[in-house]
Amino acid sequence: MASSSSVRLHHLPSASRRSPTPSNLQFRAASCRWRRLHVPGTAPSPLCLRATDAAQPIDSDSNSPLSRGAQEVEKVEEQPQPPPRLKIAVVGFGNFGQFLSRTLVAQGHTVLAHSRSDHSATAASMAAYFFPDPHDLCECHPDVVLLATSILSTESVVRSLPLHRLRRDTLFADVLSVKEFPKRLLLGLLPEEMDIICTHPMFGPESARDGWAGLPFMFDRVRVRDTCPARRARAEAFLGVFAQEGCRMVEMSCAEHDAHAAETQFLTHTVGRMLAALELRATPIDTRGYETLLRLVENTCSDSFDLYNGLFMYNNNSTELLNRLDWAMDAVKRRLFDGLHDVLRRQLFHVGEGEGEGEKHAEELPVVPGGGPDTDYGATATATIKSGEENN
Repeated sequence: MASSSSVRLHHLPSASRRSPTPSNLQFRAASCRWRRLHVPGTAPSPLCLRATDAAQPIDSDSNSPLSRGAQEVEKVEEQPQPPPRLKIAVVGFGNFGQFLSRTLVAQGHTVLAHSRSDHSATAASMAAYFFPDPHDLCECHPDVVLLATSILSTESVVRSLPLHRLRRDTLFADVLSVKEFPKRLLLGLLPEEMDIICTHPMFGPESARDGWAGLPFMFDRVRVRDTCPARRARAEAFLGVFAQEGCRMVEMSCAEHDAHAAETQFLTHTVGRMLAALELRATPIDTRGYETLLRLVENTCSDSFDLYNGLFMYNNNSTELLNRLDWAMDAVKRRLFDGLHDVLRRQLFHVGEGEGEGEKHAEELPVVPGGGPDTDYGATATATIKSGEENN
């Protein structure tokens, strides 16, 4: 029995180990209370902690652990978020489409490629995915459909896409060298729920071989739903692809672009192809200007003639520019041969003859016409020389 009693006493709580029941006042003093951080319309109150063995609030100066922790949290919140990664379908995986896709992949975006020709090996080499069937491409639900087709084939390509397999909020963008044409085309063929951005990188694989920094990139937000934050973020993420590479971002209307592009692009290609027709070659005494012309021929003629033809057919400013180019060439020729005619008159009729007789002969000579694109100035000048020799 003694052993049993000792066992029971062993399990009884000792008075020295038993904690007294706290009073209501002590319980409130030992509890932690959080003051209100901020109530709208009132000044924010400082955070104050009260502990059992601390009658004073924790110091809230900049050196306290709590203050340092709050500052670190604020710094984390202020750090800019990385741009979202997009799933971009590049329709038209030719030379320019591949040129753009390399940068898209390098920035971490997923590229889904589609083209009439089989470029699956090229796509695989740059970690892109190639889809020969447009139905399979659209069923992947890309965020952006980027049209990198030729100008002449754009309409047929867009009509061949199964638009019903895409999400209704899909963003369509193009990189064609003309802008009014794709704008009208996409507004007419796409459902109203889809967004549209018309763009034109004013560079290519040759001119941007050393990078895109500083090169102009034109864009026009034709239709982007501003009421939807997700759509705005996606549009800005797509434009951010070019801003991140250092492009000079130029926002303008499609009509304004075509007016400028007729001079900056169509004229450049026209002069380059005219010089190519002359079959110019490098010489041992090339000047810097001549070397520039040879580079112009190389840069313009490396593009397909379909591109040049598209610049002419789908930009209504191109015809006017060709007429102005003819007028400018005619004006230069007229000035040259008018000067030659005056020199011939002085040489043939003012040496060893009387002034009156010289004027008489001059009146009988054929006068060089003043204009017209069909004027043969060389033949007229030759006829003038022969006429002068016969009179002498």
